[in-house]
Amino acid sequence: MLDACAELVDEVGYEGLTTTLLAERAEVAIGSVYQFFPDKRAIVQALTLRTMESYLQRLDERFASDDMTHWWDGVDAGIDEYITMHRTVPGFRTLHFGDVVDLHLLDEQRDNNGVIADQLARVLIERFGLTDVPDLRFHLEVAVEAADALIKLAFRRQPEGDGRVLVEAKALIREYLHRQVDARGGITQPS
Repeated sequence: MLDACAELVDEVGYEGLTTTLLAERAEVAIGSVYQFFPDKRAIVQALTLRTMESYLQRLDERFASDDMTHWWDGVDAGIDEYITMHRTVPGFRTLHFGDVVDLHLLDEQRDNNGVIADQLARVLIERFGLTDVPDLRFHLEVAVEAADALIKLAFRRQPEGDGRVLVEAKALIREYLHRQVDARGGITQPS
């Protein structure tokens, strides 16, 4: 059902998605949809959670296999995976991490990009042995918001993402994090 939901979101958008369309596409009875999901918001929430888990798994795999020497390599990998998901994961270009549905879809207390920033902080801390200081999560949240906006712009300009905008997005995020976090000692490399 989640795969059918992703396909439909690409075709008709979130507003056009109905449980009836979902049941037809998934070739299940409408009662089966309601057995698992009370409404379309719950279906999209489940799809978004699956997508976030996939994103984090992809990052973990990249971090485990790539020769990354600095934390900004991890940031670049995070941006690259986000761009790749826009190009390859059904429904992602429309839903992203659920902001189209609800800014608090992933967590009632934090907005969706805040949740993503927390997860990125966890991965960067674990992978690079970075110091978890209070400003780290704040600056990552600002970076995630900026990257999200610029990547959306790139995909509005061209179906596969405007390459110039994507290059500028990566440069902007790297420079911002270097200036705001690394230069102030908020993120430190292990000795």
